[in-house]
Amino acid sequence: MEKKLLRKKRMMTYFIDAAAQIIREEGIDKVTIRKVADIAGFNSATIYNYFENLDHLILFAAMRYIKDYASALPEYLKNVNNALERFLKVWECFCHFSFKDPEIYHAIFFADLDKDLEDYIAEYYKLFPEELIVENHGISTMLLKHNIYERGMTTVKECVKEGFIREEDAEDLNEMTMFIYESILLKVIRNKMEYDDANAKCIKYIKRITNSFLIEDKR
Repeated sequence: MEKKLLRKKRMMTYFIDAAAQIIREEGIDKVTIRKVADIAGFNSATIYNYFENLDHLILFAAMRYIKDYASALPEYLKNVNNALERFLKVWECFCHFSFKDPEIYHAIFFADLDKDLEDYIAEYYKLFPEELIVENHGISTMLLKHNIYERGMTTVKECVKEGFIREEDAEDLNEMTMFIYESILLKVIRNKMEYDDANAKCIKYIKRITNSFLIEDKR
């Protein structure tokens, strides 16, 4: 069984490497099954033995680009004193990296795939456990939440537990911050907003929304 998994990992790596090369050199929208197969040295049909479709392959290739984010997150969180600070620092780190590679992060966190998105992430880290380099269990759990809504709720729930946010407001806060983030991310993708402006505005708006939900004595 171990040999079978190693062979699967080796074969998938050929195709992921090829897709990542195209993303790096031409852009994510230029990735095609034929191009990937040509670079990897296999026929197109072989790819479908390991990936459901092109979106599945692009997702796995894009996952490599969040390693820097995963590596940087513990540094962002090292001096946090409570759940609210943690919530905002997670957003700061996420915005910083995602607005630098907006197409990549959109492909990962807003992918339109058949299965539960967390299943794909679990599959990826099972094959490439070295990519999940974060030792902090809480951070690792959050990183494994591929669905961006559930990912956000991981930190919002901690704010509820520590008395910063009312439980009945948690979903609203999470949803509103997601709306802000996605709308700005799309503006960056469409070249309607530059990185610096996007990063500053997203964090500013998220802080304002969060402050409006804080329990009175926590403001």
